[in-house]
Amino acid sequence: MPFINNSSKLVYNDIRERWLKPSVLSTLSIPKFLYSSLSKKKEGFLELNAPARYDGETVVSAYSGGLDSTLVTILLKELYGFKEVIPVLVDVGQGTEEIQVAFERAEKLNLNPIFFDAKEEFVKEYVFRCIKANGSYEGYPIGTSMSRVLIASKCVEVAKKYGAKYIAHGCTGKGNDQFRMEITAKYLDPEISVIAPVRELNLTRAVEEEYLRKYGITPKPRKGKLGGDINLWSHSIGSGQVEDLESQYPEDYIWTVPPEEAPEKPREVVIEFKSGVPVRVDDVKDPVEMILYLNRVGGENGVGRIDILEDGIIGLKSRELYEAPAATILLKTHLDLEHLTLTKEELRFKREVDRLWADMVYHAMWYHPLRRDLDAFIDSCEQYVNGTIWVKLYKGNVDIIKRESSSSLFSPEMRSLKRAGFDQRDSTGAVRISSLLYQLLGKLGR
Repeated sequence: MPFINNSSKLVYNDIRERWLKPSVLSTLSIPKFLYSSLSKKKEGFLELNAPARYDGETVVSAYSGGLDSTLVTILLKELYGFKEVIPVLVDVGQGTEEIQVAFERAEKLNLNPIFFDAKEEFVKEYVFRCIKANGSYEGYPIGTSMSRVLIASKCVEVAKKYGAKYIAHGCTGKGNDQFRMEITAKYLDPEISVIAPVRELNLTRAVEEEYLRKYGITPKPRKGKLGGDINLWSHSIGSGQVEDLESQYPEDYIWTVPPEEAPEKPREVVIEFKSGVPVRVDDVKDPVEMILYLNRVGGENGVGRIDILEDGIIGLKSRELYEAPAATILLKTHLDLEHLTLTKEELRFKREVDRLWADMVYHAMWYHPLRRDLDAFIDSCEQYVNGTIWVKLYKGNVDIIKRESSSSLFSPEMRSLKRAGFDQRDSTGAVRISSLLYQLLGKLGR
């Protein structure tokens, strides 16, 4: 059989799908490097071969208790040969139930995760920066984009503590998180090596589920049909599994009720900002609790469902579903308060800065020097973003009903037509000067 030039990947995928035996493979002119991670059927069960062995070594693995990260801890020992696998479980607000399931699965696999309660760090060092930058990428409040950076940083921290030269993750080769995890790791420890079994073995979800069942782990999502990624800033539903433009997954929402099922009576919420970040929501002042409170109150009133088309890091479009009640409320109120307290010129420039900031964070550039430079400008503006916003939550809507700010640039005594303000005749010269260019353009016919 002739060798198919520049098509080895297509041949490889075709072979995987048909489960051809090694004896058949030997008759094909396929490069040797394709053999290493080839999957095959043996005695009714799928077997995998790792691209390399790391016998006697220690690896730190990002672990959440989900399908991918759980399978990775198994593969690292069984296929890759690591002597010790250290799972790192980071609480970024995914909830008690998710954490409990992660520990239960770890116990079943005889693993002892190192646990970080990083909710406060996530809010203060990531979410608050996102609020000040009005962080939204194509309508997505970049919750997972930020949480992956924090999780990877904890993995590197543990690797340094235990002298591990390797870290691992369960990100696929088709998604965005592989970039965020690995770029973060390489920045924090340029010498560390990263293992990505799901990508390296070209695993599909069906293959992963089959492998997990062998170890008595049910791969079915704990909630809904799709599962997904949860942190306190956003819940990503399905995480890339939505494959059409019309299917609805009402059972997968965990925070928000459908707007039509929300209460008939509006809910009012008062939010106070200082230097661009919330310091009080109603009577709640703790940074973490403010976010959780708004997720609950906003979700009860149908606020925060997001259904968008998203341009991923590798350039392909996907349909993404999110729910983010707190993010929806805080980003809208913060943006409004900025409009009240910043000048027109500051606002125009900051909108471009905000867009770039969110774009960089989404595209795994958290540690890029430019992101820190943008933060310096943002912080300079935010010193004036102080005040209180009253909002009404009603059937999916967030309506601002009152604003107060000691930094307000709203000056009705000067602008209002009902009051004397400045002498209107003072505008005459300004209008004449502004007209000069247009007189010239008109004469030239341009």
